[in-house]
Amino acid sequence: MVWQRLVALLPELKIWIGALISFLLPYSISKISQVLPSGKNQLYKRFSNRRATSDKKKADQQELKFNRRLQPNLETIKEAIGHSPDVIFREFKIGYSEWKVAVVYVDGLIDKDTLHTHVTEPLTHNRALLEGTIERAKRSILDHIITSTQVQEVTDVNQCILEVLSGNAALFLDGVDTCLVLGTTGWESRSVDEPVTEALVRGPRDGFVETLRSNTALLRRRIKDPNFTMVNYKVGRRSKKDLSVIYIRGLTNEELVDEVKRRVERIDIDDVPESGYVEQLIEDNYLSPFPQVQNTERPDRVVSALMEGRVALLLDGTPFALIVPVTFPMLMTSPEDYYERWMPGSLIRIMRYFAAFMALFLPALYIALISYHHGLIPTKLVLSVASGREGVPFPSIIEALIMEVTIEVLREAGVRLPKPVGQAIGIVGGLVIGQAAVQAGIVSPIMVIVVALTAISSFAFPQYGAGIAIRMLRFGMMLAAAVLGLYGIILFYVVINVHLVKLKSFGVNYLSPFTPYRVADWKDLIIRLPLMFMKERPEMNKTQNRRRQ
Repeated sequence: MVWQRLVALLPELKIWIGALISFLLPYSISKISQVLPSGKNQLYKRFSNRRATSDKKKADQQELKFNRRLQPNLETIKEAIGHSPDVIFREFKIGYSEWKVAVVYVDGLIDKDTLHTHVTEPLTHNRALLEGTIERAKRSILDHIITSTQVQEVTDVNQCILEVLSGNAALFLDGVDTCLVLGTTGWESRSVDEPVTEALVRGPRDGFVETLRSNTALLRRRIKDPNFTMVNYKVGRRSKKDLSVIYIRGLTNEELVDEVKRRVERIDIDDVPESGYVEQLIEDNYLSPFPQVQNTERPDRVVSALMEGRVALLLDGTPFALIVPVTFPMLMTSPEDYYERWMPGSLIRIMRYFAAFMALFLPALYIALISYHHGLIPTKLVLSVASGREGVPFPSIIEALIMEVTIEVLREAGVRLPKPVGQAIGIVGGLVIGQAAVQAGIVSPIMVIVVALTAISSFAFPQYGAGIAIRMLRFGMMLAAAVLGLYGIILFYVVINVHLVKLKSFGVNYLSPFTPYRVADWKDLIIRLPLMFMKERPEMNKTQNRRRQ
């Protein structure tokens, strides 16, 4: 009898448990999120202290100066990088005399024609340099003989080695205690092509490449403002890669620029192979599934962000630029929204938000309705669903997990395989596996429809990182629906909103302008008004000049 009473009270008990969790869970999440930033600040503090100690040690080290004799200088360079066969040491004499000079460069990183035409050939055939003192001859070489566009006089051995490894050539003169760094870079690079990850129907077709100077040139072509500013850094203790922080002086908030510089200077790692490393090292909250730094291959997107008062970061060796700060509405926006007229652009954006809703909630709603809330389904539809699920041996959560995991595996396999094969595997594999699973009675036909709609909706995101975040949260939403039904979906949605409201990107609220509410910025949120109404830059960026029309 007691057992029967407990079973009878179970539905009511479940309601009370759900109400208790709905009250305690958001409160607990809010308290935990208040604790985490303080702990993270401590981590940043320790990281900054370690960086400061490292910088102090570097400052204490004395610069290694060059000798006036040629051979000791070459021996110093050989001891550092001469063990590699691609480092070339070329010694020759000036003007058929006994005055020796040497050129050091890395084979494959320089333009040999430029080196021969503008450096070695003029020096070997010039007899006028033999007259006068060595210092006078050096000035004559700098001012008249070497016709290379970039020449820099370097006194530090370490700086000279860095320049050689960066693709420049170093010229050593016997009797001179400096070296001349020549701008002769000329390695192979990919030509400018259409971006792969952000294709548009209407818009520019050029995208970033792996060469930093080519990428900055693409931005210079579009912004001919003298206030266009680039600050260069070397990141990676061993790789020493070039990273440019780009902004428009007089427009971008100086506090934002200083914060970006501070975080970049704090990077302390051996190698930064891709801008994803920089993104992870400068983001605000590494525990969040949502990207707090926007990455893009499109120069026009970067230009648009710079004009709104944001900061861009370009790293040598990758075609992906970074934009900060970022908000969630930015991740739902495509450059094509502005190239089309405002009504088609607004309609496409509304459809994009609807697709995001389906990608997050659709499988969870199916599980909740099938498992707990049959009365919310229309009678004819529930009969159709029941007939389709007849013979399925698994509960709805297992059925949904099987199909979702299968789709994710197919998606990943399609990305990793060669392009022609990957497309065939993704399409044919999905059709064959779905049909076979239905015929075998493992899943119901309605489940295949739900998973297909969810997969298609997840492809509607303009930003790949935002789509990954929604795909991750979808599994949590499905588990919440399996445990508490619609209560679980609502509670999990509340948890996501609590996290998003507290999340920031470089001081800007992640859900801005949803919250805090800024009516002026709603002109370009879900519905994009005509361009003549958007006369001011977004208020959230706190730009120095808000007027743009």
